[in-house]
Amino acid sequence: MTYHDALAGRKSLPFQIYHITICTHQRAPLFRSWQAGRIVVQELKYLQDNQYADSLAWVVMPDHLHWLMQLRETASLPGVLKRFKGRSTSAVNGHPQRTGPLWQKGFNEHALRKEEDIKQIARYIVANPLRANLVSKVGDYPLWDAMWL
Repeated sequence: MTYHDALAGRKSLPFQIYHITICTHQRAPLFRSWQAGRIVVQELKYLQDNQYADSLAWVVMPDHLHWLMQLRETASLPGVLKRFKGRSTSAVNGHPQRTGPLWQKGFNEHALRKEEDIKQIARYIVANPLRANLVSKVGDYPLWDAMWL
């Protein structure tokens, strides 16, 4: 199945909340550098400031991003992620000694159902650095946020 075929079956719903996972190209630990990770964070902020999506919780791990987000009324999920990937790749590649793809093709998404506990999912997302043994407490990791904190 091609990437285009996979997208064809996906539907975007206005105001739907999604848990998105995007991996770096070849799972390279490109965000081990918190400076590169902050560039990704700025692109998440851009999407919110320009009313594409609201970020509810996120964590930038060394080789992937978990993002709990809510689409805005006129945005589509594939469109938002294409914009995010393109802008973040250009921004990260704007730094010396970095060229080429930043992200793997595609993404994993889970549309939350009404009965799912959004705060529990947010806690799962921001606790990723703990489970990966990158830090001993969540507050020590520099690349995460949740709207409830």
